[in-house]
This record gives sequence, C-alpha cells and structure tokens, in this order.
Amino acid sequence: MAPEVWFVLPPRFMLLDFAGPAEALRIASEFGADFSLHYAGVASEVRCSLGLPLGGMAALPQQLPDDSLIIIPGADCSAEAYAMPEARQIAVWLSRCFDPQRHVLASICSAALLAGMAGLLAGRQCTTHHSLIARLQASDSSARVLENRVFVQDGPVWTSAGITAGIDLALQLISLLASPAIARDVAREMVVYFRRSGQDAQLSPWLAHRNHLHPAVHKVQDLIAANPQDDWSLPALAGLVHVSPRHLSRLFREHAGVSVHDYHLALRAALAGQWRTAGLSKEKAALAAGFSSARQWQRAMQSARTG
Repeated sequence: MAPEVWFVLPPRFMLLDFAGPAEALRIASEFGADFSLHYAGVASEVRCSLGLPLGGMAALPQQLPDDSLIIIPGADCSAEAYAMPEARQIAVWLSRCFDPQRHVLASICSAALLAGMAGLLAGRQCTTHHSLIARLQASDSSARVLENRVFVQDGPVWTSAGITAGIDLALQLISLLASPAIARDVAREMVVYFRRSGQDAQLSPWLAHRNHLHPAVHKVQDLIAANPQDDWSLPALAGLVHVSPRHLSRLFREHAGVSVHDYHLALRAALAGQWRTAGLSKEKAALAAGFSSARQWQRAMQSARTG
C-alpha cells in the first residue's frame, strides 16, 4: 500500500517550502517510489507567500492512515500567519490527529513553531530557520533546539531549516521510505546537492559523495553502488567510462572528494552492515559484502573513522 503523504498548507505558506519537497516526492514516484500525495488546508483555497491562491485543497482528514507522512511548509511573516485562526486550527488538528506511534511529521522552516504549538516538540531535538531559533526556544522550554542544522530527526518528528532545506529533508525521507538509489536519482534530476556539514545529520553512505554533477564520476559511483561486493579495479572502471585510470583517479578525488578505493570500501562496509542487520554472522556478512574476512571489514571501518 502506498504511503499517504499529506501536505498541510498554513496561511501565507512559503511557496518554495511546499513546491520543493512536493516536486521531489512527485519525481520520486516517476522513478518507482510508491507515494500517494494529498494537499490539505483549513479552507479549499490557501494563499501562498507570493500572494497567489492555490485552490482545490482537501479538508484536513479526521483520521490519518497508519504510516502517513505529514509535511507542513513554513509561512511568510510567521508571527502574523500563525496568529491567524486557520493556523491555530492546524495546530489543534495536529495535536488531535498525529500519533507518534503511527505517523511521521516533517516541518519545514517556521512550521516547527506550529508543531510546537501542537505540543509535538516537547522534550525533542528540533531545529528551524536560523532567524527563528530564539522564538522556537521560547515557545517550549523543554524542546532541545539545535542551531546550524539542515534538518533534525527525533523519533517520528523531523524539523528542518529554512526554505531550500526542505528539499534536503525530502531527499532524506525518500531515501528512508523508498530507497537511497531513488533519492540519488531525484537529486540528479532536480540538479541539487546533498548538503552536509560537520553538524548535519549524517547521510547514508549510499548518498554520500554525490554532491557533484560530473557524469563520468556519477557513472562509476552507479556501477560500484549496484554491486559493491564485486572486485572493481580502477582500470576496469576507467574503461567503462572511457577515460584512463590516472584521469579517473584525479576526477574522482576532485569531484567526489575521496578516492575510488575508499568510496568502494565505504559501500562494502554499508552492505556488510545491512547483511549483519538481516541476521548473518559477522564473518558471513563480511563475505557477502565482498570482504575477505570480518577482520578486513573491521579494518575498513576503523580506517573510515580515522581517515
């Protein structure tokens, strides 16, 4: 059954907060993800930050199916927008209908304030646009508000920073709810980067080092990711993308930021971890991922941590 995704639009919603994640999920469906998208508001027509009306809104559902994902974009002039009756109705609806055991909530930018109004950030780590950090802290002293983060997950509640960070959050949700490969394909289709910093939530190894647009390097990464357990040699990979091994090595470091060898080891380690989670012993998981032994897998992990 397709996951139900509900975009709930507050008054004066930021158009890019809505359109970016919505397009990401729509494109993910074209690449094979099974999402069912819905758009809801307090009224059948909601005006966005540009003053344009968006009609055809569904009513807020009285009940949400299990595994529903609720996405709420932020609003322009949020102090005024969230004082409006429509915003307060959304907060009441959230507090009544959102079940953290059955649903997932993703707020973008100032929508974290709406989640706070609904009491959903109590005791949770969260973030918002940098200009709203103090307001979010003041709204709920029990919320653990983190600064300088693109997005934050605490259980079933996700919060993100401003505007384009909603696309980063959507890509991460696509990775988790569909697959990392589909998230990667969506990012490439949208020509956007996977944004990372030392304080960002760490992205999956399957998505790391893809924040570039070089076609040959992406092709090599696609080949390795499709079969990381294989013994890919630099000359073999170079031949498949029609460059010399020396040139491929230089291109890969320049655009991906790591060597071909280290990228391959990282994906093998991730695959071994997946096999371990599936129930294989350490030795069998390592062998299934292409390592010669569990000891080699352990060395690769230690090298990644120290390198």
